Amino acid sequence: MKIVSTAAELAAQTSRWSRVAFVPTMGNLHEGHLSLMRQARAHGDCVVASIFVNRLQFGPNEDFDRYPRTMESDCTGLERAGVDLLFAPTEQEMYPVPQLYRVQPPPLGSELEGTFRPGFFDGVCTVVLKLFNLVQPQVAVFGKKDRQQLKIVRGMVQQFNLPIEIVAAETVRADDGLALSSRNGYLTPEERAEAPRLHRVLRGIADAIASGRRDYANLESDGRAELARHGWKPDYVVVRHGLGLRIPHPEAFDHPNLLIVLGAAKLGATRLIDNVDVVPGHARD
Repeated sequence: MKIVSTAAELAAQTSRWSRVAFVPTMGNLHEGHLSLMRQARAHGDCVVASIFVNRLQFGPNEDFDRYPRTMESDCTGLERAGVDLLFAPTEQEMYPVPQLYRVQPPPLGSELEGTFRPGFFDGVCTVVLKLFNLVQPQVAVFGKKDRQQLKIVRGMVQQFNLPIEIVAAETVRADDGLALSSRNGYLTPEERAEAPRLHRVLRGIADAIASGRRDYANLESDGRAELARHGWKPDYVVVRHGLGLRIPHPEAFDHPNLLIVLGAAKLGATRLIDNVDVVPGHARD
């Protein structure tokens, strides 16, 4: 695996390949990230990964400074996963001057994660667009754990007519159901034992809908209450339609195959997110 840190070095390398598959990351890689790299291999003759902790998507009270930087172990994992090229730019390389031009996400960017992390999707869309322009991939792979991000990035690609296929990869989970995340490393042993509850609550709501329940508001409220009873601080537990993550029709006209249950909550000092399809594998991305 070759490692480059400048746009010029990146262009010199990627010009050698006819079909580039790209996986952007912020590093501190785990098996979920590496599974994206392996899936990317099926979509290109060159797999490019990036590691860049993007300041623009962190709020003033979030964890930019303490976000783990683990470059040595990340490189070892990327090599094992068959990555050909790692782009690891400095902040000066990505933002040589203050980034006055920003990508404004659609209204969806102000809901769910956007409600609790104002400006988050502005930062995500801006850095992803810059990375797409630098890497010039034909394919980019994003995980479904960040479902709202996946949909917003896909919409950005479509509306800006970018010649990039966005591939959605299934969430990788630990044996107890916890979605793999770099932030799981912040959990204490006691919190780690409790953390799978988020997935169980979302899956329970999904199973109830699949069994015929359509009182979505009650299911959402019960899910938030279940988390709160066990020491969580829920931000949201919601049922949404897979197309655009809109609120389901109040008369329950939306087929369960198209519905997704999403949740975000704090456990101690760590904020976790997750989502499940009501019918596994059927909601559209």
